[in-house]
Amino acid sequence: MAGASPEPLWGLDQQLAGSAAVHGPRSVLTVARIDIMAAQSAVEATAAKLLNFAEPLDVTLLDSTVNAFYASSSNDERVAAEAVLKKVQEHPDMWTRVDAILEQSKNPQTKFFGLQVLEGVIKTRWGALPDAQREGIKTYISNLIIKYSTDEALFRRERTFLSKLNLVLVDVLKQDWPHKWPSFIPDIVGASKTNETLCENSMQILRLLSEEVFDFSKNELTQAKTKELKTSFNDQFGQVHELCLMVLNAATKPDLIRATLSTLHAFLSWVPLGYIFESNIVEVLLRLFPQPPFRNVTLQCLAEVGALTVGAEYDSHFQTLYKFFVAQLQLLLPPGTNIPEAYSAGTDEDQAFVQNLALFLTAFFRAHMPALEQGEELRAALLVGLDTLVSISYVDDDEVFKICLDYWNFFVPDVYSTVCTFAFGGTAAAGGAAAAGGGAGASRKRLYSGILSKLRALMIARMAKPEEVIVVEDENGNVVRETMKDTDVLARYKAMHETLVYLAHLDHDDTESQMLERLRLQMHAGPQPNGREGSWAALNRLCWAIGSISGSMVEEQENRFLVTVIRDLLNLCEVTRGKDNKAVIASNIMYVVGQYPRFLRNHWKFLKTVVNKLFEFMHETHPGVQDMACETFIKIVSKCKRKFVVLQVGEQEPFISELLTSLTATIQDLESHQIHMFYEAVGMMIAADTDGKRREEYLARLMAPPNATWQQIIAQAKANVEVLRQTEVIKNVQNILQTNVSVCSSLGHPFISQLNLIYLEMLQVYRMYSELISAIIATGGPHAARTSAVKLMRSVKKVTLKLIETFVDRCEDPALIASQYVPAMMDPILGDYARNNPDARAMHPISGDYARNNPGARDAEVLSLFGTIISRLGERMEAEVPRIFEAVFEVTLQMITRNFEDYPEHRLQFFGLLRAITNNCFKTLFTLTPAQLKLVIDSIVWALRHTERNIADTGLNLLHEMVLQFSSSDYATGFYQTYYLQLVQEILAVMTDTFHKPGFKLQAKILHHLFTIVQTDAIKAPLWDVAALGPAAYPSNAAFAQQYTANLLATSFPNLRPQQVQATVLGMLELKEFPTFKQHLRDFLVQTKQFADQNNADLYADEVAQAREAERAKMAKIPGMLNPNEVEDGMADAD
Repeated sequence: MAGASPEPLWGLDQQLAGSAAVHGPRSVLTVARIDIMAAQSAVEATAAKLLNFAEPLDVTLLDSTVNAFYASSSNDERVAAEAVLKKVQEHPDMWTRVDAILEQSKNPQTKFFGLQVLEGVIKTRWGALPDAQREGIKTYISNLIIKYSTDEALFRRERTFLSKLNLVLVDVLKQDWPHKWPSFIPDIVGASKTNETLCENSMQILRLLSEEVFDFSKNELTQAKTKELKTSFNDQFGQVHELCLMVLNAATKPDLIRATLSTLHAFLSWVPLGYIFESNIVEVLLRLFPQPPFRNVTLQCLAEVGALTVGAEYDSHFQTLYKFFVAQLQLLLPPGTNIPEAYSAGTDEDQAFVQNLALFLTAFFRAHMPALEQGEELRAALLVGLDTLVSISYVDDDEVFKICLDYWNFFVPDVYSTVCTFAFGGTAAAGGAAAAGGGAGASRKRLYSGILSKLRALMIARMAKPEEVIVVEDENGNVVRETMKDTDVLARYKAMHETLVYLAHLDHDDTESQMLERLRLQMHAGPQPNGREGSWAALNRLCWAIGSISGSMVEEQENRFLVTVIRDLLNLCEVTRGKDNKAVIASNIMYVVGQYPRFLRNHWKFLKTVVNKLFEFMHETHPGVQDMACETFIKIVSKCKRKFVVLQVGEQEPFISELLTSLTATIQDLESHQIHMFYEAVGMMIAADTDGKRREEYLARLMAPPNATWQQIIAQAKANVEVLRQTEVIKNVQNILQTNVSVCSSLGHPFISQLNLIYLEMLQVYRMYSELISAIIATGGPHAARTSAVKLMRSVKKVTLKLIETFVDRCEDPALIASQYVPAMMDPILGDYARNNPDARAMHPISGDYARNNPGARDAEVLSLFGTIISRLGERMEAEVPRIFEAVFEVTLQMITRNFEDYPEHRLQFFGLLRAITNNCFKTLFTLTPAQLKLVIDSIVWALRHTERNIADTGLNLLHEMVLQFSSSDYATGFYQTYYLQLVQEILAVMTDTFHKPGFKLQAKILHHLFTIVQTDAIKAPLWDVAALGPAAYPSNAAFAQQYTANLLATSFPNLRPQQVQATVLGMLELKEFPTFKQHLRDFLVQTKQFADQNNADLYADEVAQAREAERAKMAKIPGMLNPNEVEDGMADAD
């Protein structure tokens, strides 16, 4: 290999010259017994020895170091060894000694270390190496692979090492094939015909290459390179195809056949169709399928073939394949086989077979269902396959069920689309499905009626738990409150819900019949928690299924169905004994009634009964029942609120009046957070009343209990401020104010009458607690801010700020806020705030406290409040913004820029305040001094660098909005002259690291704007230093930006060639359409290698979000598909 280059690249001559003088064993194990300075010295000495290129590599010393890193029991030794290995791996010339490592080392881990060094050079510096050196590396790797794979004993023994070596070769191929290694495919095919183990290894290389090109190229290769590799593979695949067929037809060694099938599996998804259907490859696969050693991998290959979506001219091929396959399958799995039982009792191979069978059937049906619906024989075989898949769907394995569910979630909507039609429009009837008159629709419905009925039973029997249910059965059979949501279960519920809604539309009667029959069996079984149909798990799933089809039936049928269900569940609850059992049934009742708001709106007596039952459940202390009762109450009220404030037939007064009369008794057993939910729901009711006088009366009655307690506390505090120190008093104050927040959030502007009652006193309490906190911290030092007493007082301050912010956000009269409420918070505090005036009485109770406080005692909610005020009042706040800026900016910035961890809420709210100022009072930025504006920009740049996603995203949004505002102003030239280069550099820096990929879309938008604005006349002066370079140094700002960016990229990414850099920058300037510009940046990120081996899903988050929104819009067109509590409907407030 060294002869391939004018210079000895791999140290082979040094190895030969010094082979007799290999050093004896050395160790870094003495590190643990010396001090830190000595340890550092030992690290440096060992690294220097290993990196002394004047002598042969001491492989024994390297083995000893690697062994210390992996096997030492001392942490100090491992750290020291890691430091040595890192220095060695990062040395730019270490790759020249990899041959010595691979040939002399006796330690497998050292060999892997050598391959990592080589892999790093290939991935990051390959293009910078001279051609001779690249050829030398390729030759060495190829020869080493041949050496290991032609000796069968060595091949079996060193399989792991050889697999890594194969990956290194594939990395080379991704760089040099086909243009610099055009003979690779003929070479590897020719060599494979000479030796069976060499052929087996060649199959692995070809499989890896196929996967890299066709499966993983999106994130690691540019579009142009991917296209080139795919074209080359297609052009030369004939030789590979011939080799695979030769092996499968003639070979006898199982390992070689399995390796060939695995390789074929990787090819089948992309090869030209002629290689599949114009050869006997399918016949060979069907011949191998019944043989146990090859069954699973053959089934994977058949699944790839079955998944191909091609023209109708190939239908006959797929029909023949499927008929033969089903005939063989029935020999392996005779009709009547209990697949779930066989799966649970089977071996790993048996279980893998069931999973692969599910993959084959779902892939084949998804691609070729129309072809299988032609002719009696094919339809019979099709129903056999579907029936088998239904049976597999009962297998107790999440992965297997997910495979099946994904297909049913495709199959049922497909049948629905040809069978059902809907009358859309303003009065579309939910569940108004009708069979398409005759034709293909009716025919398909008849064909699949049996399967669809079995699928309804499947969905009911295995329905996943919806998010609303929080009373669950744990692994020990105890009924408890759920503490954490399982996202996998929620995703499964979504798919099952959609599938069952489609199934309901296809046959409402069968859906209703199956659900009521299961409920009848449950009633017959009684409250026994055992038995197949009588278990609580079965009842839970049944009720979840019933709730999931809300809105899918026509109204009359839904009414009849739901009356039966609720009546039976209420009866079951009455006759059931035991708190756990009652809690399960109560949970199911609450879930079901919460899912049918339309029914409740149209049946007042039933609605009243349900709400009163919820009030009963609010006295039930079993974990989770009260929470779910309160949450269901809010859900029902949000959809039926008008029903509670109008006088219903047969009633003496509106329900809300009755509720307020018995308010204290209803909520007496609830905890504080549950009371807040209850009050929020009643606030919704009050908001639904159109009579302002009645609203005020209801609000006064609702708030009477907390107001009485409030007035009592205020009176005691006026007599003796020490009362406010009592723990119970602090908790009561916090609870009362949080109750006000709950009502304000749901009631909105009409809350003003209540706010006026407590506003000034609330600010006085805020100031009292501020003074108490300041006194405690002054006496006890900074650690006193973390005491329970101070935390409780701060909770009062926080909820006070939250109440004001909530009212500001919901108030419908900004002028009223500006004239009556803001002055009390603004005047004349901010000047004192900026000077950190220690006299609290001379300062505003909120802002002054924030300014003078110990940083740990400052509340982020102050920043949030001012941000909301500025957003709501807009230009009315322009006169005050400079004072706000002066008061909060520097003191907050000092807190949050010390590191990336402290004060996370302050960080987010601080930048939120800046965004509010930028978007609503932008003109005030022009009044800032250059030093102040620089501080603003620097703080935004700091946000961009933050590793917390929400802070980085806030910074990106803020910067994007700010540059757009400046670009359309008279200050554009001065702004960009000062900050253009800094912004380009900072955006490129965060875009090319590995911590900020979620912000890619916004980063691309800002760069797109910066490269677009520089080509317009918005910037009327040079961006370069005219004093140093002269006014004519560049023909335009665009030319300067191009050179600056090119220099920046060339310096930052030395692995890029000048041509790559120039092409990248030219594209940034010339591509005007944003989607094209964004794809250009993705290709650039691939070239930088910064994103190799990383998950790049965040780079495509924008496209994913658009697809998600399109899917939701599609679902919204089908009655019952969306959760009824997420749908905005015009009937919600009908009287």
